[in-house]
Amino acid sequence: MIPAAFEYFRPTSLEEAVTALRDAGEDSKIIAGGQSLMPVLRLRLAAPSALVDLGRVAELRGIREEGDEIVIGATTTHHEVLHDPLVARHARLLAEATATVADPQIRHRGTLGGSLAHADPAGDLAAPAVALDATLRVVGPAGIRTLTAEEFFQDYFTTALDAGEILAEIRIPKHTEWAARYEKFHRAAQQWSIVGVAATVSVAGGTIERAKVALTNMAAVPIRARGVEESLVGQPATADTIRAAAERATDGTDPMTDGNADAEYRSHLAQVLTRRAVTTATGI
Repeated sequence: MIPAAFEYFRPTSLEEAVTALRDAGEDSKIIAGGQSLMPVLRLRLAAPSALVDLGRVAELRGIREEGDEIVIGATTTHHEVLHDPLVARHARLLAEATATVADPQIRHRGTLGGSLAHADPAGDLAAPAVALDATLRVVGPAGIRTLTAEEFFQDYFTTALDAGEILAEIRIPKHTEWAARYEKFHRAAQQWSIVGVAATVSVAGGTIERAKVALTNMAAVPIRARGVEESLVGQPATADTIRAAAERATDGTDPMTDGNADAEYRSHLAQVLTRRAVTTATGI
């Protein structure tokens, strides 16, 4: 199908982008990489009156180090995230998850900010953002706001972005040289996760000192598996410890039943994938 007609704006600064989005009205949409929006437009599942293209806003792209954080511009592509040495060293979990996103063509066009703002519960990058305690800086007509990742995701395909606001950057506290693993179960390569688990741990002297775990597609939003974390921290990095902790992966979850899997099967997957992810991350 052919998309419905729309106006098109291509600002060159964040200030211009905010102004263009405000002037275009509530029916306008932002486009970055377009890998989520374009299929929706083609099927006319959305018919915005205007598109504001962020592709030429240089300040929204790139990865840098600021004190105890790494800062990733919202229009930084998945390919750039995957191959950046700062991400590899300080946010390995994000690199692990990004490597599972779609295929190389999509990773060269799709953006981290676009994926997070799309808020698909089956998307693979929201759970790592939650597990890594990321904060998201948004800019709009009223100024700048900073939200935690858990605050940002509110429901299916719904975020805390207000009308006229743009996700500008993602800030991740350094998890320097933490081990990490992202495990996902999907029906075929390059597909969305039926269930995914993001795990990052710090092990010293055979003891799990710190652990962060979050789940993909076990509710309308990514869920922090705090029960798993509590069961791991301070315990020996053994198969028995991890097996017992993984049994708590379903605490506080609300898995859906759909054509891919029922809720019971998703719960089973969450426990199995949690065990696999933490086992691989701990290196046992």
